[in-house]
Amino acid sequence: MATEVFKEKRVHSSRLVPFSYYESCLPDYFSNVPLHWHKEFEVNYIRNGQGEFICGDDRFCFEKGDIIVVQPDMLHAVRPGSDEVTLYDTLVFSAEMFVGAGGDRSALEFFIPLAEGLMLVDTGITQSHERYSELVACVREIFKNAKKNTPLNDIVLKSELLRFFAILAESGSVHPAARGASAKSELIRPALSYINEHFRESITIEQLAEASHLSKSYFMSCFKNAAGVGAIEYINQIRVKAVCERLRAGGGNISEIAFECGFANLANFNRQFKRQVGASPKEYRSMNLQRR
Repeated sequence: MATEVFKEKRVHSSRLVPFSYYESCLPDYFSNVPLHWHKEFEVNYIRNGQGEFICGDDRFCFEKGDIIVVQPDMLHAVRPGSDEVTLYDTLVFSAEMFVGAGGDRSALEFFIPLAEGLMLVDTGITQSHERYSELVACVREIFKNAKKNTPLNDIVLKSELLRFFAILAESGSVHPAARGASAKSELIRPALSYINEHFRESITIEQLAEASHLSKSYFMSCFKNAAGVGAIEYINQIRVKAVCERLRAGGGNISEIAFECGFANLANFNRQFKRQVGASPKEYRSMNLQRR
């Protein structure tokens, strides 16, 4: 069960506008998208670049033209795979778009089971998919109307999303979840919550393993498999990301910000920051201030 602590805190949907559109770029202010989850569905369309998309226990190597679908509360992350810039469109939308207050049979027998994880969608849709041309046409219409962002365009967006999921179901890309099956990635969700709540403090592998009710060795193996990086590397990513957000906001002493975000050693902080971001903290702040 998803805990509230580590759910992404950005608000993606509301009753009036039950979706959000993002034009995503990696690397941008950060080099990757660390493992996280949110309560909405997500559809991504890769416009340029390649890399790895982690979704639950699945790893999907994506490239230009691929479509990626994420269900609610599913742990997922994005890791670019080359020096080439990765550009992709993202739509994050609430199941309420299709379920509503009462719920017809399409909601009760399709969208609610999808939202609750009782049915699963294939994460990665490539050009080899038998109905790729129809699916990509839907996706392009979805994003075209999401960008225009008017009540009339919302109608078209909803209709194209419905068609998109209908094609997936007809082509066998939607299937029942195996009974009693639980993704191994779910075992580390308590650790992710602990990290998000305590990353400003000292954290040990022992603490994370205990939070996950796993042995230390098994926890380390599960974490690396789920997140694509080890737990200590992940903690450093979260800390550097927090520093980046502070630096983008403007003022403050860089050393103090580093300490407040969990780094106890400035030499280690500078090394981690430069490795992950590709610039020193001072250079990074200067570049982002110039963009304003």
